[in-house]
Amino acid sequence: MSTPGLVLVATFVGFGGLLHDLGFPIFAGLLSTLLVWALPAQVILVGGLAAGASLPALAVAVCLSGVRLLPMVVSLMPLMRGPRPRLLSELVCAHFVAVTMWVEGLRLLPGVAPEGRPAYATGLGFGLTVLSMTGTAIGFYLTGALPGPLAVALLLLTPISFAILLVRNARRPVDWLAIVLGAAISPLVANSPGGLDLFWAGVGGGTLAFFLARILPGRQA
Repeated sequence: MSTPGLVLVATFVGFGGLLHDLGFPIFAGLLSTLLVWALPAQVILVGGLAAGASLPALAVAVCLSGVRLLPMVVSLMPLMRGPRPRLLSELVCAHFVAVTMWVEGLRLLPGVAPEGRPAYATGLGFGLTVLSMTGTAIGFYLTGALPGPLAVALLLLTPISFAILLVRNARRPVDWLAIVLGAAISPLVANSPGGLDLFWAGVGGGTLAFFLARILPGRQA
């Protein structure tokens, strides 16, 4: 229930409002929070289904969106596996790794005894998931009870939270470059076929920033 957890709840309140606005079933939305546990991928999935995108294309888009979490899993896994690594325990811990889990895990796990880290990481991840599912349900039902303008304002929690997390986690110039390029690409890919505009803006901005960061130092040298 720390500040990152509350920000996470607010973010998923916006996601619940998005589900209601698109007419997406609440049970399916809660299941996506439990199983996918990555809000950008969930937004791609729900938006794509609402836009009538094909399932194979959505599966590829969701998988590519999840690839961004691989470096977080790799960097956090040594702190989660404990002195006696077990495959099932590691898979469960890896499933819960997202931005909030990664930030809080790096902060909290070093202070936990090694033998207790797998259980602590699982409890922390599951607790964040339950908070997110609660926020999803609150957003879904609250949006239906609110007047139209307030319901629209509630939906803004999702992009606002995205922006806050992006800016908060930006450490290097390439991070800021990816944010700027992604924002610049967004209007160009708006209303992309299949509802994949968020995907193209994120992947396009991040890819361009990656290559520019590799090319520019070489030119300076």
